[in-house]
Amino acid sequence: MFKTLIVVDNNEQSLAHASENVITFNTYLRDYPKHNEPKTRIINLCDTSQYLSKGYYCSLLAEARTHQVLPSVKTINALRSGQHLAVNETDLNSLIYFGTVPPKAQEKAAKAIFKQFPAPILCIDEQGRLQQGSISLLNCEQHSRFVEKLIEFTQTQWRISSSQRRYRWDMAILVDHNEKVPPSDKDAIARFIKAAAKLGIFAQALSFDEITNIAQFDALFIRQTTAIDHLTYRLATKAQSLGLVVMDDADSILRCCNKVYLHDAFNYQKVPSLKTVVVADQTTATIEQLEHTFSYPLVLKMPEGSFSKGVFKVSNRDELNTKLTELFEFSALVLAQEYMYTEYDWRVGVLNGRAIYACRYLMARNHWQIYNHDAKRFFSGGFETLPTFELPKVVLDAALKACKTVGKGLYGVDVKEQQGRAFVLEVNDNPSIDHKVEDAYLGDELYMIIMDEFKQRLEARGRG
Repeated sequence: MFKTLIVVDNNEQSLAHASENVITFNTYLRDYPKHNEPKTRIINLCDTSQYLSKGYYCSLLAEARTHQVLPSVKTINALRSGQHLAVNETDLNSLIYFGTVPPKAQEKAAKAIFKQFPAPILCIDEQGRLQQGSISLLNCEQHSRFVEKLIEFTQTQWRISSSQRRYRWDMAILVDHNEKVPPSDKDAIARFIKAAAKLGIFAQALSFDEITNIAQFDALFIRQTTAIDHLTYRLATKAQSLGLVVMDDADSILRCCNKVYLHDAFNYQKVPSLKTVVVADQTTATIEQLEHTFSYPLVLKMPEGSFSKGVFKVSNRDELNTKLTELFEFSALVLAQEYMYTEYDWRVGVLNGRAIYACRYLMARNHWQIYNHDAKRFFSGGFETLPTFELPKVVLDAALKACKTVGKGLYGVDVKEQQGRAFVLEVNDNPSIDHKVEDAYLGDELYMIIMDEFKQRLEARGRG
């Protein structure tokens, strides 16, 4: 059985008729925890509108003392900036007490909001923003109703999962449940979640629509194909602004998703790569210059693309002109690159500047790339997963050097090897990690390595 304490800022007599266990914040600070005390839960009614206020510290101390507390520090932080509600929720009564509102017809919506933002008083302003309310601002009628609901709530069982309380941090793993070729399959996602749990991180695989409030999480792990003008980039940017640990971060998405940036960065940093030219028009002079620079066939690339999409091989001038016409309808710039056929491409997985896995991806059957998006049966070629110490040194060095131009996230570097030389094709910001493919050598240890990086960054954030 839990003992319930109701903590207020200063005047405990204002709620003395509601419970005998009403105490001030100073009492809670001075006299608790007590020796051999029963399991304790805290209803924090102190003002939490200001950072580092008594209300903030009340919940923070309760969590440190392993007392169940309402609201939690995460909820306080999430509500301080005002959360915009869905349009159909803005018609609710402006005050929600412990998930209840006067009109019974609205209680289902009120309970859903309370479940997402568990706080004693929730207030909806005229702009439809949700904030934590204060008992000091209630009029007599509102105060009486609040006390009634407070008494009811103290007699209920708090439905807080005992398993979830073991976790120190919360992580959202962004996925698209309908994506044809996601960066990680369901088995890999399950292993990420299991590895996170071992390190004190409660991870959930959620789609963009299922993440109703990113501020409630401590970390965001993007396992959906990224793009710049896309929800993945916008969510990464928002999460970073709120102080979450994000992998991969918005800068990595911006740099990796645009091959024009990578080409320029590779040239500047002298990363070994294939001969590449940025094309801005298709005048006769430009076509002749491309033919002088490259021999046929040559490769045309859209600046943005993933999993071999937006990459085309042309074998003569007619095909070159036709494909450039198509591509310039979507982009002001196109990349032309020398064609180099190899039986396989290397993929080096790099995390924070360290190689963590290596694969050889064979070309798709009767195709020049590892993916054939037009094929119905043989979409991709075979693979071989190797320990990183078996990588050719030129391949490993090229991959690590390429990643330095991007950042310190989780990357997959595609490299061709020919006659003892390495040529970096691109750096991917959310590389493929599928069960029984990229993890074929390390097994579950690969997922632990990645989640341990999150743990270290979360701890470093707390020390900052």
